[in-house]
Amino acid sequence: MEEYRSAPDAGAKEQNAEDEGAVHIDRRQFMRYGMTASTAVFAASLGAIGYASVLMPGGGGSAGDLAVKYWVPKGQEDSAWYATSHNQLMKVSELKAEASKSTTKMAGAAGVWNGLPVIVVHIPDSLNAGTAMSDNKPRTQLLQGVDATGKVVGHAADHEDDPAIPHDDIAVIFGRCPHLCCIPGWQLVSNNFTADNWTPGGSDSGGSKLFCICHSSRFDPTAIEMNQTSKGIKYLGIRRSGGPSPVGPALIPFDIEGDSIIGRTDYLEWYTYCD
Repeated sequence: MEEYRSAPDAGAKEQNAEDEGAVHIDRRQFMRYGMTASTAVFAASLGAIGYASVLMPGGGGSAGDLAVKYWVPKGQEDSAWYATSHNQLMKVSELKAEASKSTTKMAGAAGVWNGLPVIVVHIPDSLNAGTAMSDNKPRTQLLQGVDATGKVVGHAADHEDDPAIPHDDIAVIFGRCPHLCCIPGWQLVSNNFTADNWTPGGSDSGGSKLFCICHSSRFDPTAIEMNQTSKGIKYLGIRRSGGPSPVGPALIPFDIEGDSIIGRTDYLEWYTYCD
């Protein structure tokens, strides 16, 4: 992935500093605003440049805890299966236990990593990888990606050793929709797209999709491809299966240490993908 790790847009920081009328918030405020369905309104008030500056981590990304923690979205305090674990370390064993209760053996949770929102999904690769591809037997699929214009960007199989590719039955996804930087969430609503079923191919059929509650974009967390933003930044991400988003959100490289999920800061350009 080294050839795809372009530097963040330096002009964004410069323009933000010159804009005396810009809205300024700290990272704690960002999390408070970001973890609600009103993100689109908040993003519009900041403008694209202001919002990008909020997304960038302080100190080159070195600040913050690199272990993923649960984050219970507002309004989900009683309904999320991890509601009692807010701001506690996210555990692989807990995701697996929750997944065992479902038809697809998939489960997910909203989290926070390095001060930023993420979505972690348990994908039962160890259970289904050696079986015939069929409905309701989810597994990570490495696919060819195309940009918003239909141009082929690259194939995820060419980067199967990249630490951003789901492994250990876990995928860590940047919790921002590339459409307007809203937070898709994990099964925040119940509909056909979020239902407990799965079909192969990364199409819009079947459930188990990440569903953006702001503008109804859908993403398949099992369909991994090379993505590219309108700015030309390439990254490994999950496939957009439907809705207004031009591409799918980025995957975050990570390691498993014991029962914890530790995000890596090998490269941080996916912070800038939001168009």
